Amino acid sequence: GMPTGVSALIVGLQPLLTAVLAGWILGDDVRPRHWFALALGLGGVVLVVWPKLNLSGSGITPVTIAAGFVGVTAISLGTVYQKRFVTGVNLVTGAVWQYVGATLAVGLAALLLEEGMIIWNQDVVIAFLWLTLVLSVGAVSLYMVMIRHGQVSKVSTVFYLVPAIAALIAWLMFGETLTLLQIGGMAICALAVAIATRPDPSAQ
Repeated sequence: GMPTGVSALIVGLQPLLTAVLAGWILGDDVRPRHWFALALGLGGVVLVVWPKLNLSGSGITPVTIAAGFVGVTAISLGTVYQKRFVTGVNLVTGAVWQYVGATLAVGLAALLLEEGMIIWNQDVVIAFLWLTLVLSVGAVSLYMVMIRHGQVSKVSTVFYLVPAIAALIAWLMFGETLTLLQIGGMAICALAVAIATRPDPSAQ
């Protein structure tokens, strides 16, 4: 359902929400420079997804909007929980238990809502391998390592790069148009991440 541009924009709120929760729950010192970077990154995301920002799409309903915000809130709360309680747990062990829980929840939803039929083809296999190896194993493991060694309000800003990289991959692999506006948005997102993750002078 929901248009990809709207979904990406909702996900773009995740770093802001994580910073608020990290300051409240973890006591992170979120400085004005970091708030500026968060606002800048969100602006960059808007530019990147602008060509696909269809606010009148038929998939935009209260249910899909709520689902998007529930997902973003879950990621933010999970990030803060991971930092506070699970940083000392073995990375592989922690990942196994997380995926067991996710499998039970998603498996139940699939049994209730899906048809239970898969049409296997090359595209499905490639997508399955990408989701399993690159995202579930590679990207999530990297994110957990970053949470363990960094301030979560800073680490979460890397989410601003997701729409930019997705647009770049779509241009390289699927021939989608990449506009100057999107390229400018990518540069702004990268600048925002650089500003947010730059070491504080007082810490050097």
